Amino acid sequence: MNSLEISLVAFACLFGGALAGMRIRAALPEHHLSDDSRNLLGMGMGVIGTMSGLVLGLLVASATGAYNAQRDEVLDASAKVVMLDRILAHYGPAANAPRRELRVTVRRALARIWPNEESAGRQIDPSSTGGEAILDSLEGLTPRTDAQRSLKGEAIAIAIDLGQIRWLMYEQSGSGLSLPLLVLLVFWFTITFIGFGLFSPPNATVVIALALCALAVSGAILVTLDLYTPFEGLVKLPSTPLRQALARLTGG
Repeated sequence: MNSLEISLVAFACLFGGALAGMRIRAALPEHHLSDDSRNLLGMGMGVIGTMSGLVLGLLVASATGAYNAQRDEVLDASAKVVMLDRILAHYGPAANAPRRELRVTVRRALARIWPNEESAGRQIDPSSTGGEAILDSLEGLTPRTDAQRSLKGEAIAIAIDLGQIRWLMYEQSGSGLSLPLLVLLVFWFTITFIGFGLFSPPNATVVIALALCALAVSGAILVTLDLYTPFEGLVKLPSTPLRQALARLTGG
């Protein structure tokens, strides 16, 4: 299931719980809805609601941190791509082959990580973009001066850094929100919404208000799940930094 489907299921559970609470209210004897019962159930709902809100807030903060980390890695990789090309340009015409290889690798990465409509789908696996071919091409350079030897070493170091960033992005893409924790969170909110329905008069205004509350919570769950998958979904990282870097790769 994708993040949208999960958030719709969460909305159905929450709003359905509220409607179920209203039906339960109508079926309960009057003494079950006394002031003492209301106060006790209200305190219990308050504890569960507070706990659910805190957990959801922590999950949103964690997902935002993961999203920002991936964004910073894209920016870092884009800057290193341009820097590597400039180093190779200063190396001289002998580095034209690695520069061509760099452009091909960047284009391939863009097509796989941010696929267009004709592509088969998003692929972030670094081994599929031919990044190691750049290292092989750099190792094949034969420096003739001390400056070229220094530039070759710098170029290899940047190429290794780019490979580390790609593998880090790949490993981070496998992390996400724990399914048992998500199920438990939805369960807590469902209990809270059942309590809302239990003490709510069955009229259109209350039903619409409960629907909007359920929509707000499921929307927060949708955003949280999307932040954990920054290369797909509604909250997607833009490819602009890497495309701008590719536009700066000239010569060779």
